Amino acid sequence: MAPRKPVLNIADDAATGGLDARSREIFRLIVESYLDTGEPLGSRNLARMLPNALSAATVRNVMSDLEYLGLIYSPHTSAGRMPTEGGLRFFVDAFMELGGLGDQERKSIDRQVSDAGRNATMDTMLTEASQMLSGLSHGAGLVVTGKVEVALKHVEFVMLEPGKALAILVSESGDVENRIVDVPAGVTPSQLTEAANFLNHHIRGRTLVEARDEMGLRLDEMRQTIDDLSADLVRRGLAIWGEGQDNTTRLIVRGRSNLLSNIQDAQDLSVLRHLFDDLERKENLVQLLDLAEEGSGVRIFIGSENRLFSLSGSSLVVAPYRDGANRVVGALGVIGPTRLNYRQVVPVVDYTAQVITKMLSRG
Repeated sequence: MAPRKPVLNIADDAATGGLDARSREIFRLIVESYLDTGEPLGSRNLARMLPNALSAATVRNVMSDLEYLGLIYSPHTSAGRMPTEGGLRFFVDAFMELGGLGDQERKSIDRQVSDAGRNATMDTMLTEASQMLSGLSHGAGLVVTGKVEVALKHVEFVMLEPGKALAILVSESGDVENRIVDVPAGVTPSQLTEAANFLNHHIRGRTLVEARDEMGLRLDEMRQTIDDLSADLVRRGLAIWGEGQDNTTRLIVRGRSNLLSNIQDAQDLSVLRHLFDDLERKENLVQLLDLAEEGSGVRIFIGSENRLFSLSGSSLVVAPYRDGANRVVGALGVIGPTRLNYRQVVPVVDYTAQVITKMLSRG
C-alpha cells in the first residue's frame, strides 16, 4: 500500500495571526511542554529552553501578550502558563507538521489489523483495530460500525418445531447470524432445503439489500421453480434479516483504563464519568459517524469544540473508513485528554482507516 501522508501546513505569518518569531517560539515551547507533561511552564524554565538568551522578564512580557490573545492561561496564581483550548487548536492548525509513519509502524498495523481481517470476522478485525489504537496512543481507541453491508455467502433453514425454524445467514466475511422465523403450517424439511437452495443460487456475493431486490425481480421464476410454501419461506427469511438494519450501529471501545491514568483530582474524575456516560449513549454513535463524514481524512476535535463529548472536555481524533463502493460505513479514532500527542496519533488513525478501507474493498 502506498500510504497517504497527512500533513498540516507549517505556520506562516498569515496563519499565525502575525505573531513575530520570538512569540511563535515561546508559544510553541509552552504547548509542546504541556503535551509532554500536562504541567504549566514557567518563565524561568522557558528562558533556559530558548536558543537565544532572553531574560525571564522579557519572556513574561511575551507570555502576557499571548495570554491577552487567549492562547495561553495561568491555572493558578504564580503558576506558569498552559495553552487554552483555543491555543491548542491554533497550534494544531498553524504550527504542527505531521510526518508519515515509519515502515515498521505501518507493518505492525498491517499485521495486526489485516491478519485479524483475514483470519476472523469483521467484528474481530475492528475490535483489534480499537485495541491497537489504544495501545499506540495511550488513550481510548474507538470504532463505530454498523453501516457495513457485507456480501452474503450461505443461507440455511433448520426446523425447530411446528411453525418455527432457525434461519442461518453466513456472510463472506465469516459472520454468522441466526434468527427464529415463523413458517407456514405444513412446511416440510425438504421445502426448507428447497428454499435455502434457491436463495443460495441467487444471493451469493450480494448484500442483503441487493438480495431482497434480486428476489423481488425473480418472483415469476420463484413461482415456476419452487412451490408456494418454499417461496413464502424465501420472502420470510429475507424480511426477518432486514428487520432493524438501520439500528445496528454500535461502538467498540478499548483502553478506557488508559484514561484513568490521567486522573489527578476529583474534578478530573467527574469529567471522566461524563465521558464514560457519553460513550454509553447509543444515540451518540450516529453523531460520531456524522462527524467523520463531514470532511475527508482525519479530523481533530479539541475540548469543548467536540460537540459529542463536550461535557468531558476530551479531545477526539477521528477518521472515516469506507467500503468497496467508497461509501463511509464507519469511523475510528482515539479519544483522550486535550494533551493527546496529536503529531503521533493523527498518522496512526489515518493509516489504520486506510488499512480497514482496503480490507473492506477486497470484500
